[in-house]
Parts: sequence; structure tokens; C-alpha cells
Amino acid sequence: MQAEYILTLSCPDQRGIVHRVSGFLAEHGCNILDSAQFGDPDSKLFFMRVHFAAEDAAHDDARLRGDFAQLSASMQMQAQLHDAHRKVRLMLMVSKIGHCLNDLLFRYKSGLLPVEIPVIVSNHMDFYQLAASYNIPFYHLPLATGASEQAKAAQEARVLELAREHQIDLTVLARYMQILSPAMCDALAGRAINIHHSFLPSFKGAKPYAQAHQRGVKLIGATAHFVTSALDEGPIIEQDVERVDHSMRPEELTAIGRDVECVVLARAVKWFVEHRILLDGHKTIIFK
Repeated sequence: MQAEYILTLSCPDQRGIVHRVSGFLAEHGCNILDSAQFGDPDSKLFFMRVHFAAEDAAHDDARLRGDFAQLSASMQMQAQLHDAHRKVRLMLMVSKIGHCLNDLLFRYKSGLLPVEIPVIVSNHMDFYQLAASYNIPFYHLPLATGASEQAKAAQEARVLELAREHQIDLTVLARYMQILSPAMCDALAGRAINIHHSFLPSFKGAKPYAQAHQRGVKLIGATAHFVTSALDEGPIIEQDVERVDHSMRPEELTAIGRDVECVVLARAVKWFVEHRILLDGHKTIIFK
């Protein structure tokens, strides 16, 4: 199989970045399949994603990576070179509401989401049979309401242990209704996505659909974002909305909202596994 890579990078904006990168790839016998770039006039940073194939019969992966590291250092780049054929490994976390979990598992099984899912973690037992139907190990790590800090720390330590054991690249909070500790957020920085059942920043916290109904909203939505220690304030990856009206009860809004949540979370996960998301401070750059 021909070697393919996805290069993502950010660096101080300067002349000649695209020329230097494309020239480097040409010199190493590589052919660019697609490329996208963006210069942020506010942060003065340049962002780039390049999907390329190594067409040189004498292709040397170690040499390619070593040589690019030198180019990266010379231009102050934050760069990652991903094997395009390697499937990203997900850990899914869920509590007692399973529509997002069910949707992601269906997309995985049907090949719409090219990932590996070696583990599902929950603080409840509700979805162990669903996990078993996909032959995915299910770990019940209970965390009682009002649990002590010691109990929470022990539970989170076990989650991180599972992430290490299974070489997890991305943790997906598919309606996992627990607030992660700052230490946990730091450990998963840039590698954990949450789905929030609201079009942030409005209607934060519990029962957003009830809040939306009380305010007579005309649009409801959902937000997928990276997890940070600032609750529901991590860099936003994707959002979507549906139009509603005064005749709809909170239960109807909830049903519509859950459909939006599934779509928004699936998009965010897909973009992550395709290496399309780059962080720009508190924002994201997404090359679709």
C-alpha cells in the first residue's frame, strides 16, 4: 500500500510557507493530493493541512519525519505528521442518555466513521448490552452523586489508565453527564470532545430545553467543543440548529434537539479523525 500522510501545522505567518512545504514534499518524492491553508489576521498565525502520498519507490518514513522536523524547527512550526491509513482510536463515555452513543456506534459499524472503538466507559450500566452487541468492551465505573474528591479522582485515574492501555487518541463524551476535574481536563487537552445540548453560549447547565421553552425560542441547537476545565467553554468545533415554534412542548424540543446533537457530534468526531481541526487559541480552524 502506498504511504499517505496528513500534515497539519501552524506557525507565525511569514512569506514562503506554502513554497517551503510543497518544495520539501517534492524533494522527498511526495505528491500533494489536497491542500488547504488560512492566515489569521488577528493571531498572526498561519495554518495548513496537506494530504500527500509518498510516490518515491525508496520512500523512507524515518527520513521524511526527521527532515521535516528540521524544517519545522526553522520556521517555528507546531506540526503533526499523521499516517493517513491509521485509524484513530476512540474511547466513548456515556451516562444514561444513549442517542449519541448509539449514533456513533452505527456510523462506526457501517463504515461511515473510519475509526476503532476498543472501549466504552460509563458511570451507569444502562448500555452494557448495546456495547456487547458491537463486541466492544464495556467498563462500568460508577460515580455516585455527591461522591468524595478521593472517589472521583480514583474513578478518573481508572479512565486515564484505560486510555493508556488502549492507546486512545480521542475521548468522546457522548452525553457523559459528569464534570471532569481540572486534572482530567489537562490530561485530555485537545483530545476530548463533548456534545452540549444547547447552542452555546446560551442556556448553559441543566435542562436547557426547558429554559429554551420558557424563553419561547425559535431555534434550538447543539454544540460540539473541546473539553477544558472551564465548563462548556472549550473551543467550539461544530454547531447546528433547527427551527421550532410556540406550539412545541419541551418533550418535542428535546426529541428534535437529540437529533441535532447526534449530527453535530458525528461531524466533530469525523473532522478530528480526518485531522481537519487545528486550534487557534480559544478558537478552532477547520479545513472541511
